Amino acid sequence: MKRYLPVILLFVAIFVSPLKGGEIKVPSFALRGKALKIKGLLAGDTVKIDGKQTLIPSRIGILKVEIIREGKTYQRKVLSLPGFFTLLPPLIAILLALITKDVFSSLFLGIFTASLMLNFLNPLKAFLRSIDTYIVNVLTSTDKISIVIFTLMLGAMVGVMSKSGGIEGIVKSLSRKVHSSKTTQFYTWLLGIFIFFDDYTNTLIVGNTMRPLADRWRVSREKLAYIVDSTSAPVASIALISTWVGFEISLIGEGFRHVGIKMDPYFVFLRTIPLRFYVIFALFFGILIIITGREFGPMLKAEKRAQMGKVLRDGATPLSNFQVRDLLPEEKTPKRWINGILPVLVVIVLTFVGLYLSGLSNLKSVPSGPLIKKLGVVFSSGDSFKALLWASFSGFLVALFLAVTQKLLKVVEAVRAGIEGMKAMLTAVLILTLAWALSQTIMEMGTGEYLVSILSGKFDPRLLPASVFLISGIISFSTGTSWGTMSIVYPLVIPLAHSLAKGQPYYEHVLIGTIAAVLSGAVFGDHCSPISDTTIMSSMASSCDHIDHVTTQIPYALTVALASMFFGILPLNFGVPYIVSFLMVAGALVATLLLLGKKVDYSL
Repeated sequence: MKRYLPVILLFVAIFVSPLKGGEIKVPSFALRGKALKIKGLLAGDTVKIDGKQTLIPSRIGILKVEIIREGKTYQRKVLSLPGFFTLLPPLIAILLALITKDVFSSLFLGIFTASLMLNFLNPLKAFLRSIDTYIVNVLTSTDKISIVIFTLMLGAMVGVMSKSGGIEGIVKSLSRKVHSSKTTQFYTWLLGIFIFFDDYTNTLIVGNTMRPLADRWRVSREKLAYIVDSTSAPVASIALISTWVGFEISLIGEGFRHVGIKMDPYFVFLRTIPLRFYVIFALFFGILIIITGREFGPMLKAEKRAQMGKVLRDGATPLSNFQVRDLLPEEKTPKRWINGILPVLVVIVLTFVGLYLSGLSNLKSVPSGPLIKKLGVVFSSGDSFKALLWASFSGFLVALFLAVTQKLLKVVEAVRAGIEGMKAMLTAVLILTLAWALSQTIMEMGTGEYLVSILSGKFDPRLLPASVFLISGIISFSTGTSWGTMSIVYPLVIPLAHSLAKGQPYYEHVLIGTIAAVLSGAVFGDHCSPISDTTIMSSMASSCDHIDHVTTQIPYALTVALASMFFGILPLNFGVPYIVSFLMVAGALVATLLLLGKKVDYSL
């Protein structure tokens, strides 16, 4: 009989289990007063919590959930807590990172805190699930793995470029045009604008390419990371052709379908571009600081230190290091700029080509209309992760080919340099993985939805864009993801804007302004968050201490955000002409810089 017991149990599980007719998934964590999100329920199912027929937990503690299907009962336990508990994991991670400057332990403690609540406050189980579930599950995502491989391959490419003298060749070549710290910063900003089609590509190429030149002209690593970060996501998010466009259009279109709005999502996207005040003025403020030579807050201290010869503060821990002996070229090695520029150009061009080709293959037919719309649809349908992989691996092969065929390195030496380049990226990849894991647990707990529920309410519809900007910023800061923020906020605020402003003369103004505010707020929060992937990658590409980058960038991001909200978004939605609002924001930023900023002596 014992031999047949497993077969009998399997038979019972298949044919007697209450899951018959659809798999039921009950979350282990719930918010008091918020309906449980149970997957797999059928029309005839009955849900009871503590014996009462309801989907809404009414008390704090471990609750017994019963799902009755065709006379059979399926039982689960759920931990119910007040909504503010969902804020603890990101707050712990962010505050500890800022206080201790130890990103690794801060992120892990944030993950552990979330895991505690997702595992019935069992510390041992929470510790184990933090490692074998939440961190590991992040790396089962093909998109995340693609970013890791892309990052490592770019590190390998930069390692070969460095060892073969290509990086020093770029520095020597640009040195003919770059004669000061200011011009170094200007060319960094200009390169950030030029690589407009993807924020990850932008961040890693601009930071890695300009870092040696920035060191030569005593630009602090914090300032380099700021310029890289303040151009990457902003320029990619408003470019007519980029990896962001398709994602945004799909969310806008889905929101429109839910409430029956008959508007073309792509042209709505185009109309939102001038209204994205934070994004536009993040780019403007960056070039304004460079031109005036004025700084304030922690950045002023960092730039003064750099002019004394210290591009990094004492005790700083840069996220990457390409100055190790194994990556420095021999003195006799020719320093040729082509060995540094060509691999970078290959990455840029092939990313662009890869997006176009993958977009064509994913589309059944190219839509009719203006050329810019056709290109926009094709590029937005492309697989950016595949394109990045193709481009980075090709860039590495080109760097390898140039080094070996010119007899600058032997094959073994070139491969070893590539491996050393990957090692230089390892710290950042680990931090990125932890940040993704924390973001995933935060999403699972419903932190974003909770923030929306407590920050939104009924008020004058013309206040909605400014409120949405603030809400999106807080969610993006707390979760560390601008795309995740858009995914949470767009489906909630498009119907809200539609219902509040419907029938009013300012209906379209409020609707389009609200859509623009979501992305602007998401980028703003992302700029301030130490757990943001693009912020981490900016620190990595610039070889900057991550917390130093965050603390020096926050005052600048806040300045642009406050000016954008109070002098741009609010006045515009209360009837002030666009050009006046635009000039008011620009004037406020110039006045702030003149009042608070102090000139850095770049003649030292």
